[in-house]
Amino acid sequence: MTPSPDALLPPIGPRQELVLLARTLLLEGYNDHLAGHITYKQPDGTFLVNPWPLVWDEFGPDDVIVMNEHGEKLSGAWQVPLGIPLHVALHQLRPDVVVSVHNHPLYATTYANAKRVPPPYDQSSALGGGTVVLVDEYTAAVNDVNAAQSAAQAMGFADMALLANHGVMVTGISIRAAHQRAVALEQRCKHAWHVEAIGGGSPLAQVVQERSMSSDGNQFIGFWEAMARREIRRDPSIIAGAPR
Repeated sequence: MTPSPDALLPPIGPRQELVLLARTLLLEGYNDHLAGHITYKQPDGTFLVNPWPLVWDEFGPDDVIVMNEHGEKLSGAWQVPLGIPLHVALHQLRPDVVVSVHNHPLYATTYANAKRVPPPYDQSSALGGGTVVLVDEYTAAVNDVNAAQSAAQAMGFADMALLANHGVMVTGISIRAAHQRAVALEQRCKHAWHVEAIGGGSPLAQVVQERSMSSDGNQFIGFWEAMARREIRRDPSIIAGAPR
């Protein structure tokens, strides 16, 4: 029987979800200092965003800011991250995207710099499904609107992108999906690096890759919840007063 998500996590609201996503991904290598942005689309069309200039294990639910679809801050004590035009352009082109994550994890960024998308060599590296593309159109400053639009257009309807000479973009229809895909993408690149370093190996069977790619990333109930519970144990204040 598939476990109920409600039974695997205490009651939390969207602000807590965003904080937990940032902290769990930081442990997975999404830890390039002040770099990185997460946008979480809400039912009213606004977006919850991590605050600038706080690192991903530093901010709490009260620090999360709210912005509109144009990237303008509506509320919050901190600022909108500098690279938010990339998210704005992506969400405008992709109304299906609820959560988008950008950062510079070591292994995925290494492959992005090499302008290569490595194959998955194991099932864990394909969990969450989705297609990965290389985007070589992000050639200006992170706050350049034209560059952001070019990158979002080049990404098309892919679920994840390696941004050449920059980092990654991961999308999902939920926090769970974005978390699973982000973890798997960095693991895919990390394992590929090690496999190729010892002389190469056989990629995951094509039929398994295709089955994984067809997933919306939201079906593996339990993985996200377990990682979120770990962060709550480390810092129970995350869910103080939840849901919000």
